[in-house]
Order: sequence, then structure tokens, then C-alpha cells
Amino acid sequence: MAARLAARPWDLTTGGVALAVRLTPKGGRDAIDGMQVLADGRSALMVRVRAAPANGEANTALIRLVAKAVGVPPRDVALVSARRAVSSGL
Repeated sequence: MAARLAARPWDLTTGGVALAVRLTPKGGRDAIDGMQVLADGRSALMVRVRAAPANGEANTALIRLVAKAVGVPPRDVALVSARRAVSSGL
């Protein structure tokens, strides 16, 4: 039985769209792999990047990948919260 998504991993905000992301650095390739329901019931976009998590390289790769996917320049995508764990917010 497939897991049902509790909610979309994005939310409209005054300044644009907030996106919940589960990022896997050193994931072998840059890709958006779909959505996942987290243990707390929230949904997140599953993203992997080749970049290492050192010196913000994985965050920069995430911003570039999301910008390309939605068709905006990377300067229009901002990381608003990052955790040492697997979840981040854009």
C-alpha cells in the first residue's frame, strides 16, 4: 500500500513560495526524486545533489537545481532555513 501524502511540500507566502526539502548531498547525481512523507506527517521534496555538504556546496547545488526546475534564475531562489539533519527550507 503506497503512502499517502499528507500535504504538498510547498506553501504560498507573501514573498513567493516556501518549499520543504529533504536534501541528500553526495547523492551521485543532481535530481529531484519526488515527494516523501516525513515521520512527523509533513511532506518534503526529495532532492539529491552530487556536491558535498562542506562550505555550502550542497546548498548552492540545491538552489541551482530548484531554480532550473522551476525556470527562474538562481538569484530568485533563497535558502531560508537549513538544518544539519536532512530537511531544509527554500
